[in-house]
Amino acid sequence: MGLSIHTNPPSSVAESHYHTHKVFLFCNYILLGAASSCIFLTLSLRLFPSICGFFLILLHVFTIVGAVSGCAAAASGMSSRWYGAHMVATVLTAIFQGSVSVLVFTRTGDFLGNLKSYVREEDGAVILKLAGGLSVLIFCLEWVVLTLAFFLKYYAYVEGDGHGVSSNAMRRSAKVQQEEDLKDWPWPFQV
Repeated sequence: MGLSIHTNPPSSVAESHYHTHKVFLFCNYILLGAASSCIFLTLSLRLFPSICGFFLILLHVFTIVGAVSGCAAAASGMSSRWYGAHMVATVLTAIFQGSVSVLVFTRTGDFLGNLKSYVREEDGAVILKLAGGLSVLIFCLEWVVLTLAFFLKYYAYVEGDGHGVSSNAMRRSAKVQQEEDLKDWPWPFQV
């Protein structure tokens, strides 16, 4: 899935970039596990889900797809297309996961009724609250992943991988701008 384990960080990559990349992958793998666990918890309420259950499972499938695209984006060096798709998918799933978790904890009985569960109501409420707890975890991890993806894109841009601008070109551009700014100063500072 794009995870390659190195014992030492590569010399061309900054140490902070290396650690951020590893934490980003680790968070995406936790998202994969939590979303798949939510799918199994939802299926344990009713083997063939109702419409509400189907949409709940579909939300977790989108979470899994977002996490997989995040791993693929990190492996491919965060190209603009993958980065944009990952950010949009992550924001949308985070919003919906947060909404589902609020519904699960505030309207457990109604939510369980919409799932049309075959399980006893007390057991179904416990299972649903476990899924809601995982949804809270997913919600928090989605925002962590968004922040880490932003830093990875920033590091890639600074190192010269973003938008075709090399770091040497950025330094030269800054040097030229600095020289132009100094031309307006009095005689001892002129270049």
